[in-house]
Amino acid sequence: MAKSEVKLLGAWPSPFVLRARIALNIKSVDYEFLEETFQPKSQLLLQSNPVYKKIPVLIHENKPICESLIIVQYVDDVWSSGGPSILPADPYDRAIARFWATYVDDKLFPAMKSIAGAKGEEERKRLIKEVEEGLALLEDAFKKITSKGNNKLFFGGDQIGYLDIAFGSLLGWLRVTEITNGVKLFDQVNTPGLVNWAERFSAHAAVKDVMPHTHKLLEFAKTLMTKLAPILTN
Repeated sequence: MAKSEVKLLGAWPSPFVLRARIALNIKSVDYEFLEETFQPKSQLLLQSNPVYKKIPVLIHENKPICESLIIVQYVDDVWSSGGPSILPADPYDRAIARFWATYVDDKLFPAMKSIAGAKGEEERKRLIKEVEEGLALLEDAFKKITSKGNNKLFFGGDQIGYLDIAFGSLLGWLRVTEITNGVKLFDQVNTPGLVNWAERFSAHAAVKDVMPHTHKLLEFAKTLMTKLAPILTN
């Protein structure tokens, strides 16, 4: 399939755009990556996602698909024969994967993102604690899910799957959060399973070339916080 038939509108620091890129890589889909600048938002973005006006947007045969996890499922469905399945075949396993992916988006990521804008040390500590508790839950989920398949390597089994993509896309920003706050959210004492999983995930062929480097994310975060400082302090 020609790249012109598949385009991905996004931005390199976005964990949600990363999800779409990993899914496309798993299925060996050639695509054109269109970097969105937001200054102002491009006409293509406004036309392709008029409801939320957000990235990522997958454009397949001139038809836009929006929202990262919807895109991941779409890629899995459309290119079903292009590589390993992303969503579990078993209905229960599929439901569990979706449950934890929703938890990542609704609870874990918002808490992690809020740490940077915390008002005072007490709020910062509370949010860090909330993230630590969330990671402990995911550590337990990882043990339960992988133990069913004789200690599989990923949430998805022998290959990375839906929950791996949903959670793994946040790893770069988790590392940035650790560095900027002087904390260790992943460690061999509290989250040994996730530590080893994160190393395998980041080294996977579908991930390693699109996962943003931590130092680049740090520089981006510093620039972003400089721009947001007047808003956060008013």
